[in-house]
Amino acid sequence: MEKQQAKPDKVKPEQAKPDKAKPDQPKPAPVKAEGEKDLKYFVRVRNTDLDGTKSVHISLTKIEGIGRTTARVIARLANVDPLVLMGKISDEEADRLRKVVEAYGPQVPRWMLNRPADVYTGEGKHLMGTDVDITREDDVNRMRKIRCYRGIRHETGQKVRGQRTKSTGRTGTTVGVRRKKE
Repeated sequence: MEKQQAKPDKVKPEQAKPDKAKPDQPKPAPVKAEGEKDLKYFVRVRNTDLDGTKSVHISLTKIEGIGRTTARVIARLANVDPLVLMGKISDEEADRLRKVVEAYGPQVPRWMLNRPADVYTGEGKHLMGTDVDITREDDVNRMRKIRCYRGIRHETGQKVRGQRTKSTGRTGTTVGVRRKKE
């Protein structure tokens, strides 16, 4: 019988144990990619933290009341490229965006507003942020108060906009349709 010689295990370079750093030397700072040097991860506009890693027109849609079209119009009015990353815009451009967002309503035609005719004043407004929630709640409460059909549907928790209710929107454990007893 021949003895088999044990082959030494080859160690790949990536599997080699790293040398321990000397305790008196500081650890090097993590190297950032070239595009991340001056990237701000959050930009504050209208009491909302916008994602700095997304483009301007996408980040602006995180503010309630601003959709894709409105975001592009705001970027154009502020003279900011809508496709550049939000975190890469300068402080001056961010200030221009904030000013345009605050004064958006009077700068656009009435048909671009999300509330073209206010119920009480009749003027056109563009609601953003918490104003959207507050106004929606006020509108529902007004409908409940005057006892209109939509207000009653809101009160009872039923569908408001004419959807069918025979088979959808059921709450509880009810399944199927009950037949009349003969």
